[in-house]
Amino acid sequence: MLSDTLPLPDAPADLNERARDYPRIIAALAHLDANWRDQPDLAELAGAAGLSPHHFQRVFTRWTGASPKRMLSALTHATARRLLTDGASVLDAAYETGLSGPSRLHDVFIAEEAVTPGEAKRAGEGLSFTWGAAPTPFGTGVLLVAPRGLSALAFVDGDGVDAAFDDLAARYPAASFARDDAEAARWSDRVFAPSRDDGPLPLALYGTPWRRQVWRALLAIPPGRTVSYRDIAARVCTPKASRAVGAAVGANPISWLIPCHRVLSSDGRLTGYHWGVERKRAMLAYEAARR
Repeated sequence: MLSDTLPLPDAPADLNERARDYPRIIAALAHLDANWRDQPDLAELAGAAGLSPHHFQRVFTRWTGASPKRMLSALTHATARRLLTDGASVLDAAYETGLSGPSRLHDVFIAEEAVTPGEAKRAGEGLSFTWGAAPTPFGTGVLLVAPRGLSALAFVDGDGVDAAFDDLAARYPAASFARDDAEAARWSDRVFAPSRDDGPLPLALYGTPWRRQVWRALLAIPPGRTVSYRDIAARVCTPKASRAVGAAVGANPISWLIPCHRVLSSDGRLTGYHWGVERKRAMLAYEAARR
């Protein structure tokens, strides 16, 4: 089986190493593109690259920013999601993507989107979200909570609560929503004033594999530190993908916890924050003081 235990690299690999590894990566990606429906294992992909499985795992993860297993899962998920959107059944989507059955497709969707294939096919139908407004250190927060955890955190000024909710709810047009400001306040406390008894804060992230990979890179930025869009792009794929990374950063649904406020333009300017540049500046100052 493919292993997915290596973490995302902290910094881009040396350019000489990337250049040396490029032909092997191209061979592995070509083999994966042609054979992913057969769900090739690590040994098969390593053989295509002419490396041992252990060495290939490290080289591939270092070069692409994702393990072979995650890359295969992303390809499988993207095709299965398109099939479900086009009307295929969960069973047909599983077999069409080379999986042994619906249970394996279920595992792929939970890993990639934190929803089941059936929930994804129904565009949120059957999902019940709780939402509400609550105070935060950065103004009023609008929180969207799924059965599996926090799905969205937005910030508003004045009377913009309803507009912020509409923006978040539009991601799940067939879901149901119930407002509960007291529940939102409890989640806000867990985010901004956690107690030792709270335990880890569960997040229910819904997004494409590419966006989720960018969001994972954001989570690796330490508090009080900033990086550029180009830095994030180099970490997840190539510095040339800065524009695509910017779009994924802008689509981040859980502000503060997934710290898109720590990403600056290449010249260090505070730009591109969905909830306002002034709020972004306040967040960075808050973190710098607490650091």
